[in-house]
Amino acid sequence: MIQFFIEDVDFKVPQPRKTKSWLQSIIKAEGFMLNQLNYIFCSDEYLLNVNRQYLEHDFYTDIITFDNSEEEAVVEGDIFISIDRVKDNAQELKKPFEEELRRVLAHGILHLVGYDDHEDEQEQEMRAKEDFYLTIS
Repeated sequence: MIQFFIEDVDFKVPQPRKTKSWLQSIIKAEGFMLNQLNYIFCSDEYLLNVNRQYLEHDFYTDIITFDNSEEEAVVEGDIFISIDRVKDNAQELKKPFEEELRRVLAHGILHLVGYDDHEDEQEQEMRAKEDFYLTIS
């Protein structure tokens, strides 16, 4: 099950049913099964506090992913997304907000299925996967 939660921002997920179906298709395409996935949409300040409290990082970010799965090939987690950051990134990249939002939604799943982006090569691979899944509706 995929659930969307709104914390301290005025935001509605565009086409929630279609978005959930698209996210499920990514999980399936990566060879995983879905258990429980929670997206928490919030502000920069809210996510900064999460970053400080749980990761001991003192900087803004667009997404933080927590993997709660205890089984192989099963997706279970919490994905926090700063709507402020997504809006700013979309403007900076000259992309529509919804496209940048979808990229970040997919990015969180890719972390949960084992992709990393700490090194340049990993980041390129993850970006290619995001681009691929953005072509699927």
